[in-house]
Amino acid sequence: MTWSSPSLVIVFMLVAGTAALAMSWLAMRRSGFLWKTIGFEVLRLTIIATALVTLLQPEFVATTTPPSRSTVAILRDTSKSMLTCDEEFDEKAISRSEAIDKAFNLRSLVNEDGDPKAAKDSTKFILQPFSFGDASSNLGTDLSQALKKVSTAYPDLRAVLLVSDGDWNIGDSPNAITQKLRLEKVPVHTASVGKPVRLPDLGIASFDVPSFAINGKPLRIPFAIESSLPEEVDLVVQLMVSGSSPLEQSVRVPTKGIATGTFEFRPKQVGDIELTLKIANDPRDQIGNNNIRNVNLAVRAESLKVLLIESYPRWEYRYIRNALERDPGVDVHCLLLHPEIGELGDGRGYLSSFPTEQQLFDYDVVFLGDVGMSTEGGNSQLTEQQCQQIRRLVDSQSGGLVFIPGYRGNQQSLLNGPLADLYPVEVDPSNLRGIGSERPGHFQLTEAGRASLLTRLESNETENESLWRSLQGFYWHASVERARPGSQVLATHDTESSRSGRRPLIVTKTFGNGKVLLMGSDGAWRWRKGVEDKYHYRFWGQVVRWMAYQRNMAAGESMRLIYSPDRPKQDDVVTLQANVISSSGEPLDRGTVTAQIQAPSGASETVSLQRSSSESWGLFEGSFRAMESGQYQIVLHCRETGKSLEAKLLVQANEREQIGRPARYEVLNEIAAITQGTAGSVSQLPELIAQLKIAPEPTLIEQRTRLWCHPIWGGLLISLLTAFWIARKYGGML
Repeated sequence: MTWSSPSLVIVFMLVAGTAALAMSWLAMRRSGFLWKTIGFEVLRLTIIATALVTLLQPEFVATTTPPSRSTVAILRDTSKSMLTCDEEFDEKAISRSEAIDKAFNLRSLVNEDGDPKAAKDSTKFILQPFSFGDASSNLGTDLSQALKKVSTAYPDLRAVLLVSDGDWNIGDSPNAITQKLRLEKVPVHTASVGKPVRLPDLGIASFDVPSFAINGKPLRIPFAIESSLPEEVDLVVQLMVSGSSPLEQSVRVPTKGIATGTFEFRPKQVGDIELTLKIANDPRDQIGNNNIRNVNLAVRAESLKVLLIESYPRWEYRYIRNALERDPGVDVHCLLLHPEIGELGDGRGYLSSFPTEQQLFDYDVVFLGDVGMSTEGGNSQLTEQQCQQIRRLVDSQSGGLVFIPGYRGNQQSLLNGPLADLYPVEVDPSNLRGIGSERPGHFQLTEAGRASLLTRLESNETENESLWRSLQGFYWHASVERARPGSQVLATHDTESSRSGRRPLIVTKTFGNGKVLLMGSDGAWRWRKGVEDKYHYRFWGQVVRWMAYQRNMAAGESMRLIYSPDRPKQDDVVTLQANVISSSGEPLDRGTVTAQIQAPSGASETVSLQRSSSESWGLFEGSFRAMESGQYQIVLHCRETGKSLEAKLLVQANEREQIGRPARYEVLNEIAAITQGTAGSVSQLPELIAQLKIAPEPTLIEQRTRLWCHPIWGGLLISLLTAFWIARKYGGML
């Protein structure tokens, strides 16, 4: 029993108690000490005493010994990063995992059968290696999950010893579980292993190979080499292609920086080939497993369809037509309008009328020259319905659209119709016919243009930028004010400016599932001077293939499958888009389209593709998460048409765990600080184990029962007052 005894309360109790006793004595004396009066006064004094005792706040205190916490969990990180050799032993570099074994044999704390050994103080040690993931996914470090598992599995957990490099890369932040352990009074002691600096390393940072290539066409493959060395490095990079001689390139990697380059080669046969990127060994490079990378590439025969629409046979139109007609992988059709006479051009490859929507959807890319939109019909310009069909080709059929304005300014009328949203730039409405000059202008690549493969006319980035400055100039360009939001400017005028800056001349944009490009000058045909068709053909060939890339990922007679991203990584969400043609030859309006997806491990799932929107005819969309790395098999099927399409999808491994990355001491120090544990290094493991073997004295648990505010105590006081009132009434006293 405990009491609260403030001085003021004690004085009040003495005064009140003395006064009550004096008054009771006088009452009993006046009555001649009758038994009835004595009973009344005793009851009165009992009530007063109970009230005064309440002021002392009496409490019953019971102490109990808590259940014994005898388990200490040792969590040992066994992820791939623990293979980093940045610890020293006998003047030799050893891995982080070996450093733990050298510091202390953790297995000695448990029996051979895995049961904990009980020390004299009854402390049980549980050794738990952790590295989360499965065989098909890249294992990673999840500190939060490791702590959660031991806190749930062992109710008698007394402490945790976490031995790791702190490099957690999957799962939730460990802050939540560390706060919970602190409330449960379970300290987490940490032993850090590894160095907080990156090892000297030269490695392949990226190797961007497309999902497929075209037989006989040049393929440009960019790569990046990353260095953590304290000085510049000159090294040789090799690209080995199965069935061909290796290609070599010398690059200079800056100090602790990244160097980029591009390989170009022509596939020589249809089928699957393997590409291998390899960098030469360097004695300063301490990590060798990132010096080589293999990627599979599918080589296909090409058949692209291009539609050229022009009003007058200007030089740019003629040379683009010649360039694409001489390309064996491109099938070119032309629609030449003559607004003044209302007749269409005729000849080899010319159309006698604008194609129907079904025929239009067969084209991969449409070029729009100096043409506009007219409500009068006929063959003078495009109609609104035809513009709407072109819009659907780009939006839902993943087609490409190239705008090449001319000095007649006809394209301005397109901005008042269905193609307005596709136009990637804002044009000065007071100068629709463009800007001519006596002195030639030149293209100047932007930062995006220097990095884009679309404007890569030379394999070397420096030589490519110099080439663009030296290309034959142009004497007319569109009066472009600025690029619209969402557009990307690849090249500007080298001298001419608008109120918004240099005038954009080569601008790209993504619209729906397709791509849009604007060439703001009609003088690219002049690039042939001195070099013939080398750069002019190369540029427009790259434009066509860049725009048709997605449409040709997987295509059949009545179905086409597009997936994004085209080189997904493990754990990415892959979006599937299917263009389906009905049995009547029109885009399927409604139907049941499914994709059967088989993972590399053999696991399969079915994804139901839903219609994209009411305006997107024949377009169905769905998605799935690529949980495994490797080659997926996809079978697309439409119930209404009975047609199927098979495709392959290569998913790259997501390298969460990388050898050579620095240890993260700050993560382990924070865990120890939050849980009121001790933070040390791997060399201090013996001391930490010795401390954990000594069980602390258990803290007694006090259980207090507050009598003064307990319902029973209140009930007793009320009962006494009730009894006193009844007794007074019974005795005839008011």
